[in-house]
Amino acid sequence: MEVTAIWLLLLLPCSFPSFLISSCMGNQIDYLNRLVASRRSSNPRRPESWAQLDDQGNSHSSPVFVGSQKGLMQADKIDKLPGQPEGVDFDQYAGYVTVDPVADRALFYFFVESPVNSPNKPLVLWLNGGPGCSSLGYGAMQELGPFRVNSDGKTLYRNEYAWNNVANVIFLESPAGVGYSYSKNSSDYTQVGDKRTAEDSYVFLLNWLERFPQYKTRDLFITGESYAGHYVPQLASYILSRNKNTNQTVINLKGIAIGNAWIDDNICTKGLFDYLWTHALNSDETNEGVNKYCDFASQDLVTNKAVAKNATDQCDQYQSRALTEMGDIDLYGIYSPLCNSSAIKPGSDGNVLNFDPCSDVHVKSYLNLAKVQAALHAKATKWSACSGVGWTDSPTSTLPEIRDLAKVIRVWIYSGDTDGRVPVTSSRYAIKTLQLPVETAWQPWYSDSEIGGYVVGYKGVVFTTVRGAGHTVPSYQPARALTMIASFLQGKLPPGPSPS
Repeated sequence: MEVTAIWLLLLLPCSFPSFLISSCMGNQIDYLNRLVASRRSSNPRRPESWAQLDDQGNSHSSPVFVGSQKGLMQADKIDKLPGQPEGVDFDQYAGYVTVDPVADRALFYFFVESPVNSPNKPLVLWLNGGPGCSSLGYGAMQELGPFRVNSDGKTLYRNEYAWNNVANVIFLESPAGVGYSYSKNSSDYTQVGDKRTAEDSYVFLLNWLERFPQYKTRDLFITGESYAGHYVPQLASYILSRNKNTNQTVINLKGIAIGNAWIDDNICTKGLFDYLWTHALNSDETNEGVNKYCDFASQDLVTNKAVAKNATDQCDQYQSRALTEMGDIDLYGIYSPLCNSSAIKPGSDGNVLNFDPCSDVHVKSYLNLAKVQAALHAKATKWSACSGVGWTDSPTSTLPEIRDLAKVIRVWIYSGDTDGRVPVTSSRYAIKTLQLPVETAWQPWYSDSEIGGYVVGYKGVVFTTVRGAGHTVPSYQPARALTMIASFLQGKLPPGPSPS
């Protein structure tokens, strides 16, 4: 088994043998230990970069589907979500956007406007990763959205650190088969990958902007986490290429920000095992074995080709041993409690600063309520956080795209420093391969008079950590995450210490 064969098992919430995600009945944490233990045969050879998938390259000239959106904005407006608190002072919308009328393939979105000065705030698109996990169930309901779900699974409380304080935010469930998104063509659930996900997300945006024409000229920023290290730079690259077609709406893309991002199979895998050892999660002997027998490939950014290396059985054995030695912890946040019966404490409801390890349980209950689905204008369905869609293409690296994007738009990469799944070491190693000159030296940044993390500015790329945050940064450190994203949107580094 190649070193890169374990990357999806480490990253995904569901088993991915032969590049097929099985149906997810549990949450991401439940599946982690099973999948790490079930490391199976190597995946088929995959393309090395987005350029090999985007076969039209810079020659996108044919128009894509844009349907009539007349009256749909008002039809999508949410009157009130069941169980929402009083005093909601912003508009919210939800519904479907058709991206392929022939297949009857449609993507579901949830959109929240800013409660303050919405017409002058930018537009943010949020994408969760997986691949195959819901931006509604994770991003909107557990991380940066305006509400969190109480432990009763029926009522909501306000997230005072929601990102719609500083932007108008779209949460997109993509690709079809994820969350409420659907297709009438069953093959769309077994034949999907990075390429079609980017293409469908682009068609979604074009149609959504027709539905909400007041946002056509608004600055757009694409954000996401985890496998969105693929989604975000690929969609951004596709948009910039398509913007050259004067027959389509030009999308005013200004920047991207990706958190704890899986952006290179081999570099991120090396970063994971280095992180485990440096955080006392496995033994010296195991770490020495990983370093001795595992020859992690690297990406040649001049030729855009992976440097071939030979994996060994000993490498696989030591990697398995490393993952076994860390025991039953939450790899998303290595110092965080696990969800069990004693962790569900009603007294902690209503306080977004209290990390809730069982939040995905509450969210699943809420989003499966018939009255909630009706309020969201969603089809009556069994909603799950991560869905069983087949994945047919996934480049080994998105570093070439990040390198190219950094020349023309704002690029930030951020890392919660207690995430063991796609840890800070992986992000730092990946950025290092870009060989960018440092323009602003490594320094602490502050949120609420405390160090919120550390930041370094490279030419074209800003890298920042978020102190005390796990894989889903806003879930663990909502205030620090808001400080960081507000700085990103303003195009400036996070703040330094306040004058004493």
